[in-house]
Amino acid sequence: MNNKLFILSFLIIFCACKKKEEVQIPTAKAVKGIFYIDLYEEGEIEAVNSTNISSPVIPWRYGNLTITQIIKDGQEVNAGDTLIVFDPSEVQKGIVEAEERLEISLAEMEKLKAQQQSDLDELNTNLQITQISQEISKIQFESATYESDIKKKEIQLNLDKADIALMKAKEQIDNQIKIQKEEIKQKNLSIEQDRSRLKEAHETLQKLNVTTPAPGIGIIGRNWNSGNKFQIGDQCYPGYLLIQLPDLSSLKATVKINEVDIAKIATGLNVQIKPDAFSDSIFTGVVSRIANLAVNKDNSSKIKVFPVEILLNQTNKNLLPGLTVSCRIIMDKIDDALYVPKDAVHLEGDKYYVYKKKGKNYEKTEVETGAVNTDYMIIIKGLNKNEEVALVDPFADKKADNNTGREVTKEVKK
Repeated sequence: MNNKLFILSFLIIFCACKKKEEVQIPTAKAVKGIFYIDLYEEGEIEAVNSTNISSPVIPWRYGNLTITQIIKDGQEVNAGDTLIVFDPSEVQKGIVEAEERLEISLAEMEKLKAQQQSDLDELNTNLQITQISQEISKIQFESATYESDIKKKEIQLNLDKADIALMKAKEQIDNQIKIQKEEIKQKNLSIEQDRSRLKEAHETLQKLNVTTPAPGIGIIGRNWNSGNKFQIGDQCYPGYLLIQLPDLSSLKATVKINEVDIAKIATGLNVQIKPDAFSDSIFTGVVSRIANLAVNKDNSSKIKVFPVEILLNQTNKNLLPGLTVSCRIIMDKIDDALYVPKDAVHLEGDKYYVYKKKGKNYEKTEVETGAVNTDYMIIIKGLNKNEEVALVDPFADKKADNNTGREVTKEVKK
């Protein structure tokens, strides 16, 4: 039993020693120089000024707009080029219906005029007959000098009756003319509405072919419903932003700063900007605008962020709107500071330690720390310039091996 325990212990020590020889501990030197207090955030390039192309505003009766043709994202266009085309089927159907309504209304107008003329002719005929009757009654009255009083009275009543009939016939014609004028007026309004509807349909049809007013690079917007860029088959509401034609002579980057960090940001701060697609290129800019109100980070998040705009100091052919960039906002700097990578500093309880290299070994050393940024931490006390420290715990494997050995020994004893 003792022999087995001895052999097992020997194998554990042998493996641990061999492993120790093979493991290379990454190290870094304490550096003295300018220490930048910074904040990294991802953002997106935008043009300061751009021409916005929105979906046309069309009457509700034609329904939603459906895209049947659209340029490629980032495509160069010239003034007058077609950017986007919408499905015209509903509008074309509306044109046919409007033409049919107008044709019917014009035919009804002709029919109405003919009927009115016929009614007026009939009234005029009745008027002429009434005038003749009135003239006869008048002649009879004038010839009744030698008639009896009763006969004269009868002739007088017939004349009065003829006068009333004549007056009534004239009033009927006047009233009929007024009624006919109102009927014509109403029918003309209906025809104008039909013509207006037809004109509106033709103008709407022209709006479905959207062209660019100026040359540039077309940047397609995102469909709020899907989150993807607009494409053929997508629907959108009238007046929705679809494409931007940016002015590439002035660019900005927009980042979203967490509400915890926004107090550290101020206008005028210098920023280093690195495009994700061209990581070897670094551009500069300054914080130009900080939003007054926080917004949700995205549609499904309750995290509050503040949009911050960074004005770029230069332009480049590789800097295009929509490009994702990493922005390093430099909030402050400390001259002549001693600092090491954050990975080299370890916290135990309320004290900080580093593993200082001593020859081939490492010494656990307590340090006093200062400001920290994304990658580095200032060491106020406990280290000197160019002293080398481990970036990982050099005794971690040994501690693990010791724990393993104790567990195996316990198992053997069992």
